[in-house]
Parts: sequence; C-alpha cells; structure tokens
Amino acid sequence: MSEIHGWCEPRFDAVREAFQRNFDEGRELGASVTVYQRGRAVVDLWGGRAGAGTAWERDTITLLASATKGLVAAAAMLLVDRGLLDLDTPIAAYWPEFAAGGKADIPLRWVLGHRSGVVTVDPPLTLLDLEGGTAVSEALAAAVPAWQPGRAHGYHCLTMGWLVGEVVQRVTGMSVQRFFAKEIAGPLGLDLHIGLPDARERRLADLVPPTAEQLLQGRANPELADLNQAICDPASLFHRSTFGSIALAGNPLAAASLPQAGIPSCGGAGNAAGLARMYAALVGDVDGIRLLRPETADRARTVEASGMDLVLRCRTSYGRGFMLPGGPMWPGECSPTAFGHPGVTGVFAYADPDHELGFAYVPNRMTELITGGDDRVRRLVEATHRCACT
Repeated sequence: MSEIHGWCEPRFDAVREAFQRNFDEGRELGASVTVYQRGRAVVDLWGGRAGAGTAWERDTITLLASATKGLVAAAAMLLVDRGLLDLDTPIAAYWPEFAAGGKADIPLRWVLGHRSGVVTVDPPLTLLDLEGGTAVSEALAAAVPAWQPGRAHGYHCLTMGWLVGEVVQRVTGMSVQRFFAKEIAGPLGLDLHIGLPDARERRLADLVPPTAEQLLQGRANPELADLNQAICDPASLFHRSTFGSIALAGNPLAAASLPQAGIPSCGGAGNAAGLARMYAALVGDVDGIRLLRPETADRARTVEASGMDLVLRCRTSYGRGFMLPGGPMWPGECSPTAFGHPGVTGVFAYADPDHELGFAYVPNRMTELITGGDDRVRRLVEATHRCACT
C-alpha cells in the first residue's frame, strides 16, 4: 500500500478514501488531489512515486496536457472581466491578418467554444516555427476553417491556445504565458505555468503511458469508439488537427516535446494545489483575490456549443474556453454549473460555483482514455460532490 500524505477535513474523508483506493487497486504511480471550498483548502493529498526511486512530494509538478486550456481560458476571461476583450467582437478587430480565408467574422467566443472551424494547420508547424512564434501566427492567419464558422463545433486540439494567445498578445503586449504568470499565478502564489522554463526541472514527475492492457480497456468504451477509429485515420479531423498540424518527433502530444515547444493548448505544468486554487478563485474569494466577477464567471460557463463534436466524434459541451458536464469527456456526477478541463495525462480540474468549489487531480500515470476522465478521477469527482453537498 502506498502511504498517503497531507490532510483533509473530516467532512471530506470520502475523498481521501477514494484517493487511497486508487493506489490500493494499483491504478496509480503518483498523484495529488486538492479541493478548495469557500476560499480555503479542505483537501490536500499526495502520494506514490514521481519517478524511479523518487517520492511524490507536496511540490511535485507534472505536465498538464489539454488541462492547460483552462489556464488560457482563465487569462482570456480575466481580460473580458476587465473590459479589454469582448466575446462578441471579431478576432480580426484585434488581429487584422486573421480575416483571411473567410475568417473575418469569427468572434472570440467561437474560438473559446470550439466553433471557429480553425482546427488544422497546413503545412505542419515545426519546432523551429514554435520557438519563433511569428510563423505560428502567420500560419493561423492563413488557415482556412474546416467547416463554416459558427455552424458546428469541434475540439481545437492545438489551435485554441495559439489563437487565444495571439489575441492576448495583441491586447496586452504580453504572451499568454507571461500574462498568466503576472496576473494570475503570481498574485495567487500558484506553482502553475503555461509552458515550463526548464524541462529538466527536478520537481517534474515522470509521465508513464498506460499499458497495452489499460489501453484496450479504454478503447472498449462505446462512447469513444469513433474517436479511437479517428486516431488511426490520417484523413480524420482529429488526426489532421494533431499529428497532421505539428511536425515534432514522434507523437506531437508526447510529454517530452511539450515543455520545449511551449504549446499553450497543452504544454502547461503544475500541481493539484495550484490548479484547485486557481479554479476556486474563478468563482470565489481566495485570500482576498477573486479573479472574475460572478457575472463573468457565469459567462465563462455559459453553453457555447453542445452535441456531436466534429473532431472528437463524441458528445461534448463547451463554455468559453472550458469544458462543461455532459458526454464522456466529463468524469463523474457533479453540479450542472461546473466548468473545467481534462488532459490526456489524466489530470482534471474544475470549478463549481454552486458549492464554491475548486477541484484538481494530477497524476503521472497517463489515462487509458485519450480524452482523460478515467475511473480514477471519476470516483474522486463524485466523492467530492457528495461531500460538498452534505
């Protein structure tokens, strides 16, 4: 049995039990889970191994994959809250070059809600392109939507972070990475980053992919059958928007590439303590800091798109940059007002304004579901919801 460290309030003992059970059943290598309620931590647990012979410590961090989109969305909505961005204003008003290719009327909310159709980059971007930055913005400005903007929705696997990041840069003069660090992570004291300055950071946990047996179990999920088929089809929108849009060695979503590439859609790093604290500050006061006014938090979770996702080929629901409950992407029963984001590393984090919750779970054994949201986090989310409602 792995020893669990940290603490939780007695009212949330079911979360500790669920966390321990994940380790006892051999589902975990190392992980952390943190819950905030009404502005203070009520659960802060960690355990297991960060790497060979290395224990998972309270300050261990790991790569966040697509959960990074939640950080980008928080930055965008903070600028909306301050009146510097408008959800209904066409992106071309901030970034004139973006109007090319039939994109002149795409508002910011269509990108945040995965409705813009700008999901692929052709030819694929190289590591040199990503490091330079200019080539990325030029490629996105020249891109042609994969469907008529606003008429459908599909997960912007890589492009969401780049598109929003360019708008943030145009409005603030700062990269989205720097803006997040200065305006969100810094004031809240978060060990949370869009990108990672040093990929050799000693506190960074080793990510371990699922075994072949675990992958087979994940692919047995009938709701994800079409997605699993699309992964292997070079003509599919999923394949074209991931493997076909970025020319990194091996899997473009592989953890080793992300810190170096600094992709704002999937290259973040942090721990559960930082993620939970950020989400808590989106819906309530945390040590005197509230990131969004209540009406702006409501706009962040307002349904922008729901139904069949043209890229992921399953049911999804999106607010403004955040995923919403419903469909196989969202793990477990919780408040219908919740909003957050998963990642293929297994990470999941969300805010629940009904119960003033911020929740985050960060493991280093990657999920067998490419979308995240496996049984480990499902039982933690459901235990948290039960405890919060008592």
